[in-house]
Amino acid sequence: MAGIHTRKVVANEADLNRDPLSGSTGMHPLGTGAGAASGGVAGAIVGTAMGGPITAAIGAALGAMAGGLAGKSAAEAVNHTAEEIFWRETYVQEPYYASGKPYEYYAPGFRVGWEGRVRHDGRTFEAAERMLTSDYNRTKAELDPPWDEVRGAARAAWNRVDLSRSGQLQNE
Repeated sequence: MAGIHTRKVVANEADLNRDPLSGSTGMHPLGTGAGAASGGVAGAIVGTAMGGPITAAIGAALGAMAGGLAGKSAAEAVNHTAEEIFWRETYVQEPYYASGKPYEYYAPGFRVGWEGRVRHDGRTFEAAERMLTSDYNRTKAELDPPWDEVRGAARAAWNRVDLSRSGQLQNE
């Protein structure tokens, strides 16, 4: 795939997302928290419909646990730290790169690309692009570029996740 470069990414100790209790790597508090919050709400709604405040509380707790695990799994599907390091070091080699644009210009596009690839598993970039564009526009800062200027970065990050999943990236 054009524009995809491979090289070994080595994270330092601070980038390993260690769990503060167990010390294991791969802690993703944002993914876990988002999953827990949405699971808790869904569980509370189901619990309320089934029997009132006690079942709502039980449903919320069970939903939060299930949602937290699902959110953690989704967050772990892509190593955000390694992707950030990779793109920060290689973005200037990409065909869409405009001379003088800093990494931060393209960063929101990269993030939407690698996160979107996990969320829209089973779809092509083109099939998911309307939702990716919506995600980008909803989360971008006021000074971030328009979608059409970071679309290439999102597509490159999407493709890199595909290569990583298929085992085609070397030394990852």
